[in-house]
This record gives sequence, C-alpha cells and structure tokens, in this order.
Amino acid sequence: MSSPTLLEFLETEIVPRYDAFDKAHQRDHVHYVIGESQKLASHYDVDLDMVLAAAAYHDTGLCEDRKTHHLVSGRIIRSDERLQSWFTPEQVETIAQAAEDHRASSDHEPRSVYGRLIAEADRQIDPVTIIRRTIQYGLSHYPERDMEGHWERTLEHLHEKYDFGGYLKLWIPESSNAERLAELRAIIADKPRLRSIFEEIFAQETK
Repeated sequence: MSSPTLLEFLETEIVPRYDAFDKAHQRDHVHYVIGESQKLASHYDVDLDMVLAAAAYHDTGLCEDRKTHHLVSGRIIRSDERLQSWFTPEQVETIAQAAEDHRASSDHEPRSVYGRLIAEADRQIDPVTIIRRTIQYGLSHYPERDMEGHWERTLEHLHEKYDFGGYLKLWIPESSNAERLAELRAIIADKPRLRSIFEEIFAQETK
C-alpha cells in the first residue's frame, strides 16, 4: 500500500481539526485559505506543497486559544514528525514561521514570502463575510451580550481592524483584497447601511 500524498494526509488528518473550532474557522475557512494561497502562489517562485501545508495548519492552534493560536500552530507544525515524509527540517521551520506570521494583529512583517501568502489568503476580505464572522465570534465568546452589546462589539472590531489606520496589513499586490477592503470601508463609513447588514445577519445567526 502506497503512502498517502501530502494532500490526502492534510485532508484526512489536519483539516478535520477545524470541525471543533468556532463558526468562523470551520473547514470552509481552511479550504478557502488553501485555495487562495495556491492561487496567489502562482505569481511567485515558491514550493506549492509548502504553501499547501502552511495553509492547512495555519489555524490549528485554535485548539488552545485565540490569542496565541498562531504561535501554537507553529509549535504543532514543528512537533508533527509526519511532515518529515515530505519536507526537510528547514522547510518545516519555514512552514511553521508562515503559520506564526499569518495573524493580522502580528507586531512584525511575515518573515518570508510563505508567511505573506498565508497572511494575505487568510484575510478573506468579503464585506458581508467579515461582518458575519465578527458576529459569529461574538456570539460564541460573549453569549451573555444582547443584540446592542454585539452591535457595539462589531463596530469596535471593524474600526480597530479594517478601517483607515486599522491594524490589518496587506502583503501581496496580486491579491484583490485591496479593492474589497475599500468596499468594506465604505460600508463601515455608512453606519445606517452597516446597521442594516448587522441586523439581518444577527437575526440569521440567532434564529
């Protein structure tokens, strides 16, 4: 019996871990990051298998906590000896660093093109999806809040991360994220429109 391919291994052993995470970080999210990072990687001279592995593992650290999940993901990658079937120790270290560097609130630039690719793919800047994920996270972690409490938290998060001066940084010029970020900022600036979108999504998520 032949050994599994890297893709088979990731799909059967790593991707299912996302089933245990919050709604914003389920299999659809990791599959999006895998697909988007592969698409962006086509513009660069990189090892596509390394990009694939980094994307698959990037949020696995959520098994411990949200605040340090990127660092935990790096630790998981370094300690998973099964990756030695496909990568050298140096490649595993680069993959681990890419996972560590993907977080939007990171205090440093990604250390390699692999980190920039995963960080960019993880942004997933679709305005409605961003608002929905913000609400989903709030409902999961602050269930005691009423709708107005979630509205205030949504406003705070969107301004802090995505508005002008927010901590979100874009790294790959070939990405369409810049255009979509402009769309999101226009919604943030239009408070009545944002409120309408918020109420519609909140109702869907709490019915």
